[in-house]
Amino acid sequence: MEISGLVITFNEEKNIGKCIDALLKVCDEVIIVDSFSKDRTVEIAKEKGAIVVQQAFLGDGPQRTHGLPYCKNDWILNLDADEFLDKDAEAFILNKKYLEGNHDAFSFRVKNFLADKLIDFSGWYPDHKVRFFNKQTAHPSDSIVHQKIITQNEKKVAVHILHYGWESLDQIIAKKNQYSGWHAQQLFDQGKRVNAFKPVLNGTVAFIRCYFFKKGIFNGIDGLSIAMIQSFFSYMKYAKLIKLQKKQ
Repeated sequence: MEISGLVITFNEEKNIGKCIDALLKVCDEVIIVDSFSKDRTVEIAKEKGAIVVQQAFLGDGPQRTHGLPYCKNDWILNLDADEFLDKDAEAFILNKKYLEGNHDAFSFRVKNFLADKLIDFSGWYPDHKVRFFNKQTAHPSDSIVHQKIITQNEKKVAVHILHYGWESLDQIIAKKNQYSGWHAQQLFDQGKRVNAFKPVLNGTVAFIRCYFFKKGIFNGIDGLSIAMIQSFFSYMKYAKLIKLQKKQ
């Protein structure tokens, strides 16, 4: 099939087996870049036939880039361990639709799930991500968090990735808190500086956008909760940036 599956992992024993099985439906190899997991992630990956490379975590983008030389194919399907191709995305790849035209990367729509509930409000759908690209002309950015694929000719296609990232609101809050710290450090390293009003302003705007303009208001307590979590993330990344400024 001439496609390499590439996944970065840390303590993903719950998902990695299913992830590799799903990737092998459309890929002829799977490369795992593991950040020295403490659970059975590596053991399960090897049992499933994946090639495992261990590397201390370099950041979201650099960690993915580290795995590219180990991929024998030019076309890379770079999913997270809790992401799976929907049937329409599988068909897009298996039918070689990606070879039509001269595109070097494809942005798929993402369906995000909280447990088994689809979050199709508060701006979480359609959430687009480039997870399929040709490494000859496209590559991950060097961003620590929320990396993007740098491409020459990207195309959005209406096929889907299924993202089962969280089983509870607690997990979403914990992940957003972690991301806010990484994002603050990245902004600081890039020379970004803000005043004390920035966290409050951005947090408020994020809530209004998600709850009112992105239809959270029509989805009960879940809509309110997701809007508040988005507001929390926006607030905290700038609050943490201010802390870094003060330390400097």
